[in-house]
Amino acid sequence: MAEARKTIGDLFQPKPWVYWTDFLLSFSVAIVCFRLVRQSELFSWQQITCFIVSSLLFYRLAMFIHELVHLRTGTMNAFRVTWNLLVGVPFLMPSFVYYTHMDHHRRKHYGTDKDGEYLPIEHEGRWQIFAFLAASFVVPFLAVFRFLVLTPLTWISPAFRDWALKHASSMVIDPKYIRPLPTKDAMRIIRIQEGLCFLWCLGVLIGTLTIGKYPYPFLIQAYCTGVFILTINAVRTLVAHRWHNREGEMTFLEQLLDSINFPTKMWLTELWAPIGTRFHALHHMFPSLPYHAMPEAHKRLMKALPDGSPYHQTNEDSFTHAFADLWVRCGQNHEESFSGESSQIDRADNESVSSEMANSA
Repeated sequence: MAEARKTIGDLFQPKPWVYWTDFLLSFSVAIVCFRLVRQSELFSWQQITCFIVSSLLFYRLAMFIHELVHLRTGTMNAFRVTWNLLVGVPFLMPSFVYYTHMDHHRRKHYGTDKDGEYLPIEHEGRWQIFAFLAASFVVPFLAVFRFLVLTPLTWISPAFRDWALKHASSMVIDPKYIRPLPTKDAMRIIRIQEGLCFLWCLGVLIGTLTIGKYPYPFLIQAYCTGVFILTINAVRTLVAHRWHNREGEMTFLEQLLDSINFPTKMWLTELWAPIGTRFHALHHMFPSLPYHAMPEAHKRLMKALPDGSPYHQTNEDSFTHAFADLWVRCGQNHEESFSGESSQIDRADNESVSSEMANSA
């Protein structure tokens, strides 16, 4: 690790101009294409193209939330505020819902019940994959309910506020995850952000009830865009790790080998794994490395580290291969688990019969 860090030591400084340029260009094109969707003929190639382009760009913009939680506290504050106002609040994913991401990088928490971003998918069968993807169609409604209904209730009842913070305020994949209560400083930010989300939802609701038919096409498109973003992010998440861990702590080496890089086919991979997420293993080695430095850092590490090193083993050639590997492992482990349980049941039944025969004798 010391040698690896020395190799990329000059790449850890974030470049604000890269963040701002990427964000503003992506946002401008996304907004134009989003508007053109409703101005195009229904199901025409122009409408479909504009929808895909706007959704992919909004997905890229949404993934900046990953960078925000890793930027050093107190840095790039203007960018944080701008991102929340233009993306976080309208998409009901303000940055505070992702503060828990840091637990995913704590070595003693990774892969345990304290890590809300980890599930033992490899051991739970293929149904978990389908359930994981199907959740994308429900989450937009849950987000609206969280900020339009639950938020004002948290202002009335302190007990309910604590419950909402623990169980309904985290962008995680484990539904059983319980979020620790925030500090007073974090609570101020949470109150401001959830208040803005409430006002946004209330404004859309009032507009829907008073303006007439106009808001409905917007709401339908917004829902479809949200489902698109959530689905493609769920697909990316499925191949971000190998999901080997079933329970208990993992060593740093095990955590590294459980994570995956997709260094090839940059232009295609960048569409479904943007803002550095295609270098997920590299990110787990160096969480503070900014996204714009990751391609160069990966290139240097591949040259500096010996062939066959653990870092080399984290690389995958394609999404298809990684997903197929997960699919096969899910099937095999589920069958082995089922067979093991059946054997235990048979063994218990045999012991019970033997005991009864002995008693009768």
